[in-house]
Amino acid sequence: MSGAIGYFVHHQGRGHAERAAAIVNALPADRPVMLFSARDDIFPPLAAHVAVTRIPSLFEAPDDAPAALAEAATPATLHCAPLGWASITRAVATIATWFADAGPALFVTDVSAELAQLARIASVPCVAVLQHGDRSDPGHMAAYESALGILAPYHPLLEQPGRPDWMRAKMHHAPGVGVHPAVTDRDAARAALNLPLDRDIVLVVAGGGGDGTPATPLTLGARAQPDTLWLTIGAVAHEWHATVPGNLRHLGWVDDPASYIAAADRVVSSAGNTTVHMIAAAGRPWIVVPEWRYFDEQRWKARMLAQAGAAVTLDHWPSHVDAWRDAWTRAAAIDTAKQHMLVDPHAAQGVADWFERLAAWQRPAPRAAAPNLLAEMIS
Repeated sequence: MSGAIGYFVHHQGRGHAERAAAIVNALPADRPVMLFSARDDIFPPLAAHVAVTRIPSLFEAPDDAPAALAEAATPATLHCAPLGWASITRAVATIATWFADAGPALFVTDVSAELAQLARIASVPCVAVLQHGDRSDPGHMAAYESALGILAPYHPLLEQPGRPDWMRAKMHHAPGVGVHPAVTDRDAARAALNLPLDRDIVLVVAGGGGDGTPATPLTLGARAQPDTLWLTIGAVAHEWHATVPGNLRHLGWVDDPASYIAAADRVVSSAGNTTVHMIAAAGRPWIVVPEWRYFDEQRWKARMLAQAGAAVTLDHWPSHVDAWRDAWTRAAAIDTAKQHMLVDPHAAQGVADWFERLAAWQRPAPRAAAPNLLAEMIS
């Protein structure tokens, strides 16, 4: 056995790839790692001991998907398991072949309930990444039961209620893993981004996993604060009836969102995992509006942020000016120290050390000393 670690990385959004890269780069240089993903261009720079294998998407229908099998019922223990997709067959075959050839010490799935179960069936110890949300369904629970360990990429203070004791016993919390909490001076960030030093700035951070933040509610917030510069980064969904005021600028995708967060006085965001931890690392008056996600992932994360006193969370976007004013009043009272504690700058190394302990089962057992037969005969 090689002692290799395999790692499946979902290609939607940015958080899966960023935390995977941070973790595998922190592993020892003599620990080979193979990343499996439907995209190979989503990763930050990777260490020399890390390689990437591109596999077909497990979630997007190929052109040759058979219509005759499209209505086949999915078992309760699975989530995305359509029949007749040759692309999924190839992806599973690639991973299973690597299992057989590499003899891995560990396989990590971020995230696929099906691949966690595949690893267990293949007799490969697995780590399942746990996200917020209503995940007590048979498919998720089968993955967590199959796993040797469960990685929770957030602070224990954000742990939602209802996790059974056997799950908690397997869990390793990694607050903000993949996020670099280096604090940048506000004025230095503004100078680097060519933003005014003497103006109040609100930053709206849209995540990368959905269609984008709706622009219309932002026009209401910006119009009510004409002396404040409102900036958006990420995907924004525009509607024909929204009239954009002059103090609202849509910047789209940017290379360094952390610098924009550092430059802001106040922040509005979705509740994506990377987004949440980048803002918590900076510490700002903060309004969170969760986006729709499977299993209510962002709604649960937003609830736990509110419970921890780290953010003001809204069920939906403000539809009038007074709703914005009320939210900002509450956000001004947030203790940013409660945000900073949600991010551990050493989280990636902590996960890597935990992986090493889980992979230690593959070390050869020490040989017992050979019996001294001559001594036994003499005695």
